[in-house]
Amino acid sequence: MTAALTGRETETLRLVARGLSDQESAARLTVSTETVKTHVGNVLARLGVGNRTQAVVLAFGTGVADPGARFDPGPPTR
Repeated sequence: MTAALTGRETETLRLVARGLSDQESAARLTVSTETVKTHVGNVLARLGVGNRTQAVVLAFGTGVADPGARFDPGPPTR
């Protein structure tokens, strides 16, 4: 099911799974917050889930994201 995601959508899902906000994800991906919101919306639609929590559970269950990975927020955002 997660194979339907583009590379950028997969990256976005991994950041969501790590608990990053839209703003933090945008800084990591060097895109606008609106672009991240678009990617998240596309992820939810492609995975057929209703919210971010369901997407993260699916990401952990399929191995797209690692629930044991160390949280690394990266550089602070402004």
